[in-house]
Amino acid sequence: MALSAALQSALDRAADGGRISHQEALGLYREAPLHALGRAADAARRRRYAGSEHIATYIIERNINYTNACVTACKFCAFYAPPRSEDVWIRDLDDILRRCAETVELGGTQIMFQGGHHPDFGVEYYERHFRAIKEKFPQLVIHSLGASEVEHMARISGVDAAEAIVRLKEAGLDSFAGAGAELLPERPRKAIAPLKESGERWLEIMETAHGLGLESTSTMLMGTGETNAERIEHLRMIREVQDRTGGFRAFIPYTYQPQNNKLRGRTQATIFEYLRMIAIARLYLHNVAHVQGSWLTTGKEVGQLSLHYGADDLGSVMLEENVVSSAGAKHRSNRLELLHLIRAAGRVPAQRSTTYEHLVVHENPADDPADDRVVSHLSSTAIDGGTAHPELRLLDAR
Repeated sequence: MALSAALQSALDRAADGGRISHQEALGLYREAPLHALGRAADAARRRRYAGSEHIATYIIERNINYTNACVTACKFCAFYAPPRSEDVWIRDLDDILRRCAETVELGGTQIMFQGGHHPDFGVEYYERHFRAIKEKFPQLVIHSLGASEVEHMARISGVDAAEAIVRLKEAGLDSFAGAGAELLPERPRKAIAPLKESGERWLEIMETAHGLGLESTSTMLMGTGETNAERIEHLRMIREVQDRTGGFRAFIPYTYQPQNNKLRGRTQATIFEYLRMIAIARLYLHNVAHVQGSWLTTGKEVGQLSLHYGADDLGSVMLEENVVSSAGAKHRSNRLELLHLIRAAGRVPAQRSTTYEHLVVHENPADDPADDRVVSHLSSTAIDGGTAHPELRLLDAR
């Protein structure tokens, strides 16, 4: 069915880099033919990145999960354990530093320090760990945490969010991840994360961080029972903050994983809903530079398709990841495979930094790095005799 004249006008305007309204975005998300939506989003991407539109980026990083103890008990999460549970674990600092050393050894440039909301971990805990990481590995970017962790640690330490953010920055935090955004509108957020701060508060803390010189990414968890209107409302809330701060570097939607959690897979987002979201994000979030495809939760083929629907980045070779994997995200990859996926989508792969500068552009496949240790989802890569940390041995997989 053909689009109405009004929606076709909005689609054309967005493809040309113009601003569309909340209602236009919702109409396009609901009604625009999938391929037309993708073509418009790809046109907007090409226009934004004219001169480098042939490139798609990736990063090598590691998620370091410091504890699974958490007081928020989100219904979609399969990673956390109640703080008094016998299943709780905490990584010691030496363990964390060994994982940082492995990351450096494999050419990783970024760590994401993520874990549960431990009832005893205030700002001081994160200051101590970030300082230790930066002292030993100043080349690693600490792109970590999110507004939910800030809210929690500030409460534990008896300080306000602004003071917590300043202290984190001084200790070595380089930027915030989009952790804890989930769904920002009130109804779906209360349904899946009733003990977390409100979506408005999450955004308020991110806006404070942007004002204090710490940029961030933004995320969306799709498929927990939210409506189309609530998905677009989530985007609207992000765009309004971005209008004021310009501090969101990227938007990263990902899909709910149905295993081992309280939602029990009652709802999930389809591949087509996900691709429509990638496209509408590129068109509606005209003020957010980067849109990332999530092969981790949707699969490598869908991640590759996202590059035709407005995404300019294919995420990471994630050397370690335990959170969404606990809920059933079992997709694995390695650097050579990501390079192939990007090339097969008609793009030139480039390894990027946290701030999206191109570190290495892989123009010639014959020159591709061929290190078979750079693979995703190994709790330890066990680099015996590695140059960064010669005494490394296999770590406990937990």
